[in-house]
Amino acid sequence: MSGKRQKTQLQQQLLLAFAEERRSESPPASGEGTGPIVAASHTESPTSRDRLMESICDPVNLETAMARVIANGGAPGVDGMRVTELENYFERHRDRLIGELLSGTYRPQPVKRVEIPKPDGGVRKLGIPTAVDRVIQQAILLVLSPQWDETFSENSFGFRPGRSAHEAVAQAQKYLEEGHTWVVDMDLEKFFDRVNHDVLMSRVARRVKDKRLLKLIRAFLNSGVMIDGLTAAIPEGTPQGGPLSPLLSNLLLDELDRELASRGLRFARYADDCNIYVRSQRAGERVLQSVTRWLAKQLRLVVNQSKSAVDRPWKRKFLGFTFTTQRKRSIASASKTKFKKRIRELTKRNRGSSLQRVVSELRSYLLGWRGYFGFCQTPSVLRDFDSWIHRRLRCYAWKQWKTGKRRFAELRRLGIGKDLAAQTAGSSKRYWHTSRSPALNMSLTRAYLLELGLPLLLQPETQV
Repeated sequence: MSGKRQKTQLQQQLLLAFAEERRSESPPASGEGTGPIVAASHTESPTSRDRLMESICDPVNLETAMARVIANGGAPGVDGMRVTELENYFERHRDRLIGELLSGTYRPQPVKRVEIPKPDGGVRKLGIPTAVDRVIQQAILLVLSPQWDETFSENSFGFRPGRSAHEAVAQAQKYLEEGHTWVVDMDLEKFFDRVNHDVLMSRVARRVKDKRLLKLIRAFLNSGVMIDGLTAAIPEGTPQGGPLSPLLSNLLLDELDRELASRGLRFARYADDCNIYVRSQRAGERVLQSVTRWLAKQLRLVVNQSKSAVDRPWKRKFLGFTFTTQRKRSIASASKTKFKKRIRELTKRNRGSSLQRVVSELRSYLLGWRGYFGFCQTPSVLRDFDSWIHRRLRCYAWKQWKTGKRRFAELRRLGIGKDLAAQTAGSSKRYWHTSRSPALNMSLTRAYLLELGLPLLLQPETQV
């Protein structure tokens, strides 16, 4: 990493830490209860709810929002401004922006359309707001999230502070252990693209009385999308990519959570991924039909019938995981397939990179993957993946050595006897077959690969 890049990252970290410190020490504003950052209580006065925009525009709140946007990085929006330019921009335009926000005249710019392929086919449409719009959305989030989050369901886990996908999977596992061994796996059809603006804003208006903020949130929803230089209106949906979209989606689906809870159903929801656990297939069919009707009538959301089903949990996936018939957490087949595809890409034999470079790239991917899927309770799967990756690397090295002369020299350098090295180097067997040879197993050992920086998926303390 260059010294300049290190300095930039350090400055961002210091800015974020300084903003958080000032935010925590900021005294309550006169007439505004606990101040702009602290979550409002249920006894909050109507006056403070009517003047949320003042809290959002508080300089410390905006400073914290800007620091978070800079720390998160991300691509520029339609105006091309990078997050690294935000500090200079706000120094020049902060007063004007605050004036526009407080007067209700601020107008967000269109989002930049980006399409990324889904693992199961199709594309996911992302909308990237401009850097300035991201700061304003983040500032709104900092004020509204603490107030709203404490009212959300205990069975909602997505995009909430202190909650995770692992907790959602563990909750589902608990239901299985209690005997609810049928799952209603509901897929909301293009949820983020289909949210009805009027329905959503009516739910926002129940919690927000500040008309300026209501107007601003509506403006973000209606800001449109830029495609090939042309701006198109978005009559529905909350574009994924902005800081505010997850909170708005949770607000809308909180109504679904309340409906399921009122029926006494056991469920776990992560964003628009909702699984309901029942004791029989017949009960599941009834729940799927009735909840589908309720969603269409109350929230104008459509359940994708081709992707939704009532089935055994070990035949479905939830947040990349599945379950064994013994109620243990396992990795879903689709997740395994995606993992192996990525490993094959990184260890493709004709890449031309050094073994050290390949291991370095693998390390970044494997550490992230292990951090998530290491939550499984099937160590044999992780152990098999480790063995397979090691064999892929031995195969890669054998290809890189190319000639018999170099292969012999490399094997000798790694401690293989002269006869075995000569026999292996002169073998006509193909790469994958040779990767299991005694010479390669004794030279490119697991310990050798670990010294290069390759992490193990199955860590020693978890092996059984």
